[in-house]
Amino acid sequence: MFKNALVYRIDHWEQPPHHEIEAKLAGARFIACGATQPESHGFVEPRGNNQGALLESVGGQLILQLCSETKGVPSGVVKDQLEARLKDIEAQTGRRPKGKMVKELKEEIVHSLLPRAFPKRGNTLIWIDLTAQRIVLGAASAKKADRVLTQLADLLGGGLRLTQLQTELSPATAMATWLTEQEAPAGFSIDRECELKQPDSEKAAVRYARHTLDIAEVGAHIQQGKLPTQLAMTWAGRVSFVLTEALAIKKIKLLDVVLEAKQGANDGKDDGGFDADVALTTGELRRLLPELIDALGGEPALVQAAAAGGSTQPAQAKSPF
Repeated sequence: MFKNALVYRIDHWEQPPHHEIEAKLAGARFIACGATQPESHGFVEPRGNNQGALLESVGGQLILQLCSETKGVPSGVVKDQLEARLKDIEAQTGRRPKGKMVKELKEEIVHSLLPRAFPKRGNTLIWIDLTAQRIVLGAASAKKADRVLTQLADLLGGGLRLTQLQTELSPATAMATWLTEQEAPAGFSIDRECELKQPDSEKAAVRYARHTLDIAEVGAHIQQGKLPTQLAMTWAGRVSFVLTEALAIKKIKLLDVVLEAKQGANDGKDDGGFDADVALTTGELRRLLPELIDALGGEPALVQAAAAGGSTQPAQAKSPF
């Protein structure tokens, strides 16, 4: 279900009743772009059933899906048409338009071309884990996530406040240690993909693909100042993924031992495997995430609470679902 994931902690949420959230979702259902509309965003059925439920609860895990559609006009076409318009106006008036008029002409051209533009559509899965007080987005870029989070805050209400997952050790620092010492953290193994980048203006980069990483050459690059920006790993022989310097989890793949369990769980069901997908994917990630966080030194607030003798367990919300 999740190819990529960005994790956010729920700092505060006074959860509205279920029917209020459903009503807001219904009002935010996805509608395709109009003829001259450059983009449209709205919620669609996670199961893929037309006019079905927009909020699914499987084993206490809440799943939503945001659909985004954009219509882009090739910049080269806009540039050519704009230049032709400018030349026509210059020929008629003796003056070439500048500044605001050029901007208005460009917007007019884009508007006229939008009805002929092909729409591009994409979905973003949203998983709300009330027990762990986390929201996981099926995205890898902060820009895309920010747009989703803005809509989610408006939709869910209740003063929802989220912060992106932070850890005591930066992923780059931790990955550099694992590669230098040629030893993965407990429960994990290092796979055959890595990117190292020099943190300066030149951004010199070295990439390894399908290549063993337990070699002196990798450590030498790190000693020369390059830092890991991506590292492929496997957790418990069950889930493979790529960890990034921004704490994004990319290329998530459930391995054979998990997929075999899915086949057994889906026997005799006609829901397209949705419930089994949700149960297995969230079940694996609910176990993987705490161990990955621990490998990165834990979350700062929880580490400080433990040092002060307080509880290190996140406050559990009472689900209205």
